[in-house]
Formats: sequence, structure tokens, C-alpha cells
Amino acid sequence: MRAVTALLLVSAVLVLSGCAQKFRTYDGPEVTYIMAFKEKRKLVLFHKDEILESYDFELGFTPVGDKDIEGDGKTPEGKYRINRKNPNSAFYLSIGIDYPNNADRAKAAALGKSPGGDIFIHGTPRKFRRTDDWTWGCLAVTNREMEDIYAMVKIGTPIEIKP
Repeated sequence: MRAVTALLLVSAVLVLSGCAQKFRTYDGPEVTYIMAFKEKRKLVLFHKDEILESYDFELGFTPVGDKDIEGDGKTPEGKYRINRKNPNSAFYLSIGIDYPNNADRAKAAALGKSPGGDIFIHGTPRKFRRTDDWTWGCLAVTNREMEDIYAMVKIGTPIEIKP
């Protein structure tokens, strides 16, 4: 009886702490493309032409316009790829976007500035409000949604970020 009680207690602690849920598995159709619509604040995961999932997100603290330089608070617009996963993110979980590309670097260089980098889709450490833009250029979803995205999206997946 003590062993069962101890097991139940440990299970309850893991569930309450989120440890048991952070890393999910996914065995559905492959995510072949991601589209992010900044104005609508919608992130859509596709398998070919089929919508698999859709999520609301928050943007950089300057949400309108394409990212030009490091620190401008804008989220880049264009075609990129997912290039890394971070299970130890300061923002719960995150997947990296391969910004900047050559065109982004050239645009920033013409301004005599750095294009910045470290653009991610990540969780959020505070109350999610959808239009309360606060990141430095990333796309932020709820932590629960990030668990699903992290499980579903593979490195190399194309992502297009539209105005």
C-alpha cells in the first residue's frame, strides 16, 4: 500500500510541475510547411495542402513591418526553415528559424547595422493575451501549444512568415 501511495504522490508531483507533459510524442501526418500570418496572428501547420493545426501567437514589440536590424522588435517576413530545437529554452521550449538569410544580411549591411538573429517560435513565461506583443521578434504561443509544436515540427521544415 505504501508503494502505491508513493507512486501516486510522485505522479501527482510530476503532473503538477509539468515535467510529465513537457515532451510529447506525435505520430500523425508530417508537418511539411508552416505559415505565420502576422496581422492575423495565426500560425498554421500544414501537411501538404491539409491544415493540421492552427495557433494564435504574440509578436515582437514592434509588430508591423519586416525585421531590418537587431533590436528593432520586429518579426522577420519571408521564407525560412526551422533549423534547431531548444529543450532548455528560457521560454519553456523553442524551435529556431534560420533568420537571417542572405537578403536579410544585405539589407542590414546597407544600413550599416547587424540583422540580429535568434528568432524562434517559443512558449511564454506570462499570461498569454494574443495581442500583447512583447518579444524581440519571435513568435510566442502558450506553453501547452509549444509542447505540441515542438513534437510535431522537424528541423528542416519550411516556414513562411507573411505580413
